[in-house]
This record gives sequence, structure tokens and C-alpha cells, in this order.
Amino acid sequence: MIMATTQPTPLPTAPMPTIRTSAPGKLFLLGEYAVLEGAPALLTAVDRRVEVTIDPSPTGSWQVSAPNLGIRALGLGTDGALPAGLSDRQQAHLRVFDEVRVAVQTAARQARELQQTDPRVRPETSTPPLAITIDSSALSRGGHKLGLGSSAAAAAALTDALAQALGLTLDRNDLFHLAHAAHRSAQNGAGSGGDVAASVHGGLIRYAPGTAAVPLRWPEELRISAVVTGEGALTTRLVGRVADYAAVNPAQHRADLDRLTRLAEAAEAALADPADFLRLASDYFDALSALDNHARAGIVSLRHRELHALAEREGGVFKTSGAGGGDVGLAFSYAGEPTERLAGALARAGAAIVPLGLFAAGLQGGTAS
Repeated sequence: MIMATTQPTPLPTAPMPTIRTSAPGKLFLLGEYAVLEGAPALLTAVDRRVEVTIDPSPTGSWQVSAPNLGIRALGLGTDGALPAGLSDRQQAHLRVFDEVRVAVQTAARQARELQQTDPRVRPETSTPPLAITIDSSALSRGGHKLGLGSSAAAAAALTDALAQALGLTLDRNDLFHLAHAAHRSAQNGAGSGGDVAASVHGGLIRYAPGTAAVPLRWPEELRISAVVTGEGALTTRLVGRVADYAAVNPAQHRADLDRLTRLAEAAEAALADPADFLRLASDYFDALSALDNHARAGIVSLRHRELHALAEREGGVFKTSGAGGGDVGLAFSYAGEPTERLAGALARAGAAIVPLGLFAAGLQGGTAS
């Protein structure tokens, strides 16, 4: 149970100030797919952020904007409910918003019920009409999502912003659980929560479902480059194909996931030895390739295999990141000249490196008059 409280609000209240929050995107370094079975994963937050702004509504009714998704001042129903008649595309874009809205309003109502004997706490459970703006443009390139966890970052930033707007006090762990539950619901029950954990906590973390995120240190001798490998892939579709494979051939699926799990469990210790980590990253790519060969999910493409071979020739390692498919991949290398050499080889092969700052700060924000 989330032990949230509402801030006592003396009456009359001052006008609500503008609320601004932001949460970083993420990269899965190791542990993809195995984390769905409970294994640990390594993730880093990146310096591309989803930004959420909440103001009192100028129209007297709820509205939401997501300009980079083509949604501008969309009128909402009572307490921010999505209106009827939205297109499938609009509904898909706003699913995370709607799940977060319901989750935060429910948590706020429960907190108020617990504090109903406090005369300083407003007894109503409704919220003054809000104007909410969500900007996830920084996590796209040329209009295509990069696979940096924009929906998870949006869930984290929205949860924090709406909680503040409703006077709900959440510590970082409670905020993660609320955002993760809403994000998972928006994805029809899929997702480990690792992307939400990276967005909330920031930095480099070890994450396993059902456990607290553990901050880690990245070895100074190694560098990570994010490489564009195609157009963004739909995570739920790829994960769904692996789930279909598990239903058809459970024994082989179990063997594939056991192999990935053994490697994922060795990842944290491998950070102490750069050479060990590079070998582990290469082995993990091979294990993902085996899973994909059996599942025919589209996790590892021909382009991925070409980049893996190229990186190996240059003394580095390339692997997919996250669900795989067309999202960004990762090139690991020793710092200095080896990184420059690998970057040059990738450029000659037509693989663009996305400039990303890694180990970025987690959830940030507050109010401004």
C-alpha cells in the first residue's frame, strides 16, 4: 500500500502555482527480457527528458496538450477523463496520461479519507480544472521515437506533477510504485518497471522487479555510445511475440531465458573488470540473438548483426538495447583512441551516434509562481 499523505491546505487557498517536472529517458545496458522473469538489469538514465507543466486551466475545464504528438489544448471531461470520439492514435498517445491521472486521483482520495478528521484538509476529492502540457520531443529524432523510454519518463513526470497538484506527498519509492503501476496498466500489463525506475531514480542502477533500485558506478575505462539502428520498435509487440513463443515452445523458451538470466546476474560484478564486462555484453547479444532466432520476434535485425561484427573488428562490442527491433543500440569500447576508432568505423558504415549524456539526474521539478 502506498503510504501517501495530503498536505494540509488552510482555507482560503492561494492560486495554484505553475508546476513543472521532468524525468529522464533510459537505456537498458544489460538484462533485457531476462528482467521480465525477475532477473536483474542494468540501466542508465539519459539527458533527454520528458517535461510536464501544469497550470490552472484558463478555460475552467480540464485540457491536455502534447504538441509534438499533434495534441493541442484537447478538452477533457470531469476530473480530466478522456472524451469520447478520440481517434485510435490519440487514445494511444494519451493512454499513459489517463492511467496516471486515475492512479494519482485514487491515491489522493484514499489519503484524504485517512485524514478526514483533520479540519485543515479539504474534504473534497475533485481537483480544480488543470491545463497539462506534456513534451516528449527530446526523446525522438526526426519524428521517430528512439526507444529511450519516453512513455515511462512521461509516467514518472506526470505522476509527480499531478501528485503535487492534488496536494499528495509521495516519497521517491512510492512515486515509483504509483508510476509503474499506471505505466504497466497502459501497456496492458507488460513491462518490468526498469524504465520507470531509471526515470525516477536517475544515474546507473541495478533493478529487479519487486526490489528497490540499487545505484551503481560505471567503470571509467569504458565508454558507451548510443547508435541509431532504424525506426523505433513497439516494445509491447516484440514482448508479445516472445510471450507467444513461450506458449508454443515453453521448454526452449525456458532454456533461452535461463541463459540470459545467468548472464544478467553476472553483470553487476562484471563492472569491476572492463574486459569481463565487454565479454559479458557480447555474450548477452549472442543470447538475445538465439532467443530471437527461436521466437522470430524481430529483436535482432540484420543491421544489428552487421554492427556487432563491425564493433568486434574494432575491439568493441555492439548490442541491442531494451526491446530491440529498430530502437537505438549500444556500442561499448575502451575510453580514448578505441572509442574514436569505433566511432569512425560506425560513421563509415552509415550508423549515426546519438549524442547522449549518461547517468543523468532522475525526477526533478517543483512549483514556480
